[in-house]
Amino acid sequence: MFPKVHAGMEMEMAGNGDSGADNVGKKLGCMETVVKKMKSLPGLIFRTMWKVGKENPRRVIHALKVGLSLTLVSLLYLTEPLFEGIGGQNAIWAVMTVVVVLEFTAGATLCKGLNRGLGTLLAGSLAFFIEYIADASGHTFRAVFIGAAVFLIGAAATYMRFFPYIKKNFDYGVVIFLLTFNLITVSSYRVDNVLKLAHDRFYTIAIGCAICLLMSLLIFPNWSGEDLHNSTVFKLESLAKSIEACVNEYFSEPEIQATYNKSTEDPICEGFKAVLDSKSNDETMALHASWEPRHSRHCYRYPWQQYVKVGAVLRSFGYTVVALHGSLRSEIQTPRSVRALFKDPSIRLAREVSKGLMELANSIRSRRHCSPEILSDHLHEALQDLNNAIKSQPRLFLGSNSNQATNMLALAAAHATRKQGKDSGVSLSSVKTDSSALLEWKSKRVSEQTKENERKVLRPQLSKIAITSLEFSEALPFAAFASLLVETVAKLDHVIEEVEELGRLACFKEYEHGDENIIITCDASKVDVTQNQLASHGAD
Repeated sequence: MFPKVHAGMEMEMAGNGDSGADNVGKKLGCMETVVKKMKSLPGLIFRTMWKVGKENPRRVIHALKVGLSLTLVSLLYLTEPLFEGIGGQNAIWAVMTVVVVLEFTAGATLCKGLNRGLGTLLAGSLAFFIEYIADASGHTFRAVFIGAAVFLIGAAATYMRFFPYIKKNFDYGVVIFLLTFNLITVSSYRVDNVLKLAHDRFYTIAIGCAICLLMSLLIFPNWSGEDLHNSTVFKLESLAKSIEACVNEYFSEPEIQATYNKSTEDPICEGFKAVLDSKSNDETMALHASWEPRHSRHCYRYPWQQYVKVGAVLRSFGYTVVALHGSLRSEIQTPRSVRALFKDPSIRLAREVSKGLMELANSIRSRRHCSPEILSDHLHEALQDLNNAIKSQPRLFLGSNSNQATNMLALAAAHATRKQGKDSGVSLSSVKTDSSALLEWKSKRVSEQTKENERKVLRPQLSKIAITSLEFSEALPFAAFASLLVETVAKLDHVIEEVEELGRLACFKEYEHGDENIIITCDASKVDVTQNQLASHGAD
């Protein structure tokens, strides 16, 4: 006999079959997606490698230098005479030194290499001094003396790392000092010939540092000072392009602006972001540049910290450009017809400010003083024309009918007075204690909540209606935009002062007529701070 199957069971079985087929289909789809990603993975890796190398070819050179350095230091293991002379247990320190010390720029390599060598030398000398004193005592007192020395030296060296000057310049050296001192001091208690161990270890570290210094200084060197120099030029050019692009977009046609807004990347944002995010990079490059050989024959000490000050002034200038860019995306916009009245003087003023920044960029690039006429008469004329254009339209900024605003303020004051009177009044209604009073209270409570919700929904709309009802509100956004544009002129003076101070301290050559015509675009590939350099700064 066949079992009875109800209609509900048939539907459930059919449903289970459909869900099973769907699960199988989903699994097959996931497998196909994984297979496609695996097939496209080699191409993606190759395109990424090509893009990274194309952005800055120096990265490829640095990678080859690291590979060559590791090959050379591996000869301590691969070559039998070197392996027997130095010792297999100590040869690994040379490999570790190359991996840790060799950085992207020569300044970073010098900083870490000299810190490592100096820390190792001081730690070895102090460890031998402690060992000499401990040998003069008994066996029991020797262990106590070594433990006390490890505690005191470790605590003192760690506390010194909090000193600002030590933390900035020698933090890595103090870490190596602690590591080497503890290894030698503690090992001396169990090892008889600790002098030979320290001697071999010092030589292997010296070999690794020597290879790193040779690779950084002699084979296609990358200088942190040059990177900082080019970075300053690049930031000046980025701000010049950003401020001019902001003003041009503000007065552009609606169709052009709509097409610009659809673009995935905003070049204006990319311009000032490079300036605002440059504080840590500037400080790192200035620190590493201070360890490099001097780049000038006339100056005893090159003013790398002045580049940091120039970067700080440029960031202050960049905040104004950010505010200008924010005016392009504000909720309340000035009509096109009103903007057209101030278009020409605003564009000319932005162009003159941009020219001033480009002149400063060219003066730093060519290491010469800036032109005495950097604040030309055209800039003052454009500023005066914008001022006259604003003064010629008083109705836009003050309003033609002041009674409307006065009436609105009077109505608002009357409403506030009425509300205050209601709140201060004392109600002497009779007190109800029956159920009708409870129902009345509930209905009143519900109506108040409903009105409150409606008020919350309508509040933004009423705010916009109130703002747009004011006659002078059409010109308010442009007044803010014009104020920020004039602020860039005021901040340009501070930028010029810092750049002139940089030229004086760095002994730039004097300005000659015709130098302002030399305009060279800064290569972005020369302005690069790698992850290795930032990581080393984080370790410091």
